[in-house]
Amino acid sequence: MRSLLYVPADQERFIAKAHLRGADCVILDLEDAVPDDRKDAARHGLGQAVQSLRQGSGQVAVRINAGSGADIAAASAAGADLIVCPKADSAALVALDRELGDSSMPVLATIESPAALLEAPAIARHSRVVALNLGSEDFALALGGTPDPDVLHTPKLMVHYAAKAAGKLSLGLLRSIADYADTAAILEAARQARRHGFDGASCIHPSAVPLLNTAFAPSPAELAWARAVLATQGTVSLDGQMVDKPVRDRAARLLRQAGE
Repeated sequence: MRSLLYVPADQERFIAKAHLRGADCVILDLEDAVPDDRKDAARHGLGQAVQSLRQGSGQVAVRINAGSGADIAAASAAGADLIVCPKADSAALVALDRELGDSSMPVLATIESPAALLEAPAIARHSRVVALNLGSEDFALALGGTPDPDVLHTPKLMVHYAAKAAGKLSLGLLRSIADYADTAAILEAARQARRHGFDGASCIHPSAVPLLNTAFAPSPAELAWARAVLATQGTVSLDGQMVDKPVRDRAARLLRQAGE
């Protein structure tokens, strides 16, 4: 899940091309991207939308409206791989669990309020949750703040640490994704996020997909370094750096990420 591309679930022309964008996951958005008077139509069209996206190799997710049993049922019936749960907190996950019943559908939990942020460790441990992120714009709104990197840095890392402590995927950039036109800033933010250990991030424009795919994947230089490290034994020096078990473990992880 290096890249997750949001697509409005009521926009057929965007859906028709979404499988060509190279995203690891396409999120059909029933929430903020769809006007209230089009939500029913978007929900009823999920089956066809999911089928269209199956032409690609990525996963298909549906972002529901918070607490909407109809959205959850439609996403499940359409055969989505993942539900994106906005405004996630303990109560929201209990309600979602009840709606899904025996379904094994996993959940990406989006934390969007200060109260939910303080619940992040418990949310991350929920058995159905496979990934967490922080909804920048809604979180800043709940704070009465501005969604700039300085405001978002600490809460993003708090969600990140909660996800990693629970062994779940951590998704996001240490900034908002709303400014999609600044591709240089997106690339730098993705590289920064990966240095912190984030696994990937979402985007709202297809131009960001290749940037995220590149930034969240090991580079050729990193892979060459990892192979050289794993060719050593014991505690040794390699190119002026001490190599011991933690360094070898990091090298092995890089190679696993690359499928080696």
